[in-house]
Amino acid sequence: MIKPITHMPKGYECPFCRVISGLDVPNNGTKQEDVIFKNDYVTAFIASKSWPNNKGHVLIVPNQHVENIYELPKEYAGEIHQAAQIVAFAMKDTYRCDGITTRQHNEPAGSQDVWHYHLHVYPRYKRDFFYLTRGLQTKPEKRAIYAEKLKKWIEAHL
Repeated sequence: MIKPITHMPKGYECPFCRVISGLDVPNNGTKQEDVIFKNDYVTAFIASKSWPNNKGHVLIVPNQHVENIYELPKEYAGEIHQAAQIVAFAMKDTYRCDGITTRQHNEPAGSQDVWHYHLHVYPRYKRDFFYLTRGLQTKPEKRAIYAEKLKKWIEAHL
């Protein structure tokens, strides 16, 4: 296999590693209250950016720091997708969404902007114009509404 080149700037402080280790990301970044699921392999939390018509989307990250899909150990891949399935069921039931979209970006040309592998899980609705909108930073109190719904569903169904 070819070893990919890292795109992390020198001295990079990974915000997702902060969350995994139990710390908040400063300012309006991810807080521990945003975490909806965690096991030995993955952590899932409400994203700090929200799409206007797709609020409450979730990021699932491996608990081991890996920059992108090229470095992702295969045992983590299965855990990430199992967590995505749980989140999808939780969203369908609690958000009453019409569908789910997952996305994952690698390297700058692939639109990756946090240098820790992460899978997005978005609630989708008919005519939501998802691909015509962009994410905006969301205040923690707004995210808490979605985190609480998903946490309760996951606790009741696992």
